[in-house]
Amino acid sequence: MVAERYLPPLFSVAPMMEWTDHHYRTLARLISKHAWLYTEMLAAETIVYQEHNLDRFLAFSPEQHPIVLQIGGSNLENLAKATELANPYSYDEINFNCGCPSPRVAGHGCFGVRLMLDPKFVGEAMSVIAAKTNSPVSVKCRIGVDDHDSYNELCDFIYKVSSLSPTRHFIIHSRKALLNGISPADNRRVPPLKYEYFFGLLRDFPDLKFTINGGINSIDEVNAALLEGAHGVMVGRAAFNNSWQTLANVDSAVYGAPSSGLTRRQVLKQYEVYGEAVLGMYGKKPTVRDVAKPLLGLFHSEPGNGLWKRKADAAFLHCTTMKSFFEETLDAIPDSVLDAPIGEVPSGSENPFANIRDLLPPPYKEKEQEVSYA
Repeated sequence: MVAERYLPPLFSVAPMMEWTDHHYRTLARLISKHAWLYTEMLAAETIVYQEHNLDRFLAFSPEQHPIVLQIGGSNLENLAKATELANPYSYDEINFNCGCPSPRVAGHGCFGVRLMLDPKFVGEAMSVIAAKTNSPVSVKCRIGVDDHDSYNELCDFIYKVSSLSPTRHFIIHSRKALLNGISPADNRRVPPLKYEYFFGLLRDFPDLKFTINGGINSIDEVNAALLEGAHGVMVGRAAFNNSWQTLANVDSAVYGAPSSGLTRRQVLKQYEVYGEAVLGMYGKKPTVRDVAKPLLGLFHSEPGNGLWKRKADAAFLHCTTMKSFFEETLDAIPDSVLDAPIGEVPSGSENPFANIRDLLPPPYKEKEQEVSYA
């Protein structure tokens, strides 16, 4: 399932539009050496139409490995071509988006989570993608769509896609998606989490690999999911909004590696070098605001965090270098915070998977039937 030279994806950062860009991934890799990183979702059409400008969309520094490219689309020819164009960049896995509920994607674009209603097409798409790459392939999906939200329907989707394609890894966001006009943000909150569906899949599909996603916000919760048998855990907003507390403990607490002893000041010094090198690489972009955006979660709940963000907003208006940005803002953060090494894993999280085995749905039976389509 994974490139042999990397540790397995016990912990990964979710693909998030306008969040997990090259700048964020650079910061994340400075903090954690082993977390698996995902790109923002890239539409296959974007890759195809930008064939002569691919570096802007697909290039990444070697330090970002292990890294997964997530693509979306509903045209088999474009999916094949996009995968082929991405090959020279050597992503460690290609992931197909069947989980995005955004109206721009699931509505007019007719891909994302809406594809869960057409497992035959998803199986075909995954076969096409797999045929054009030597990297492993995976699917990210929800547990259902609108009223198609039974455990059996989820199992049907998993069974059909895995039977019709080489897909052996599924990332499961443990909420269904509602396509009745609610926002993507509400789709991350309103539908209830049903972790019992995820753990049911572990029971009913022992030959497949499953990564759990949705509502997991701390390293304690990550480890609780792994102890219950999850093959991997994907964390979303917490890895951006509280990047230090989330990512700084991944290597030691999840992977068992020695603590790096890094401080936030050391991370920022390295990030400053990166930022100065990329400012204005594409004309006026990226700006200081673009490069500094991932840093805004680095001091979550720390003394001086509010003042640091206000100073950052002011500095964005006129700073043209990362050096000047840091000179104008970092005095808001006490030295005791900047120079504190990675600490112990914050405790106190409740185990959201306690007694989950008592809640499992009845075993899936339909997989014994032959998969056949007209």
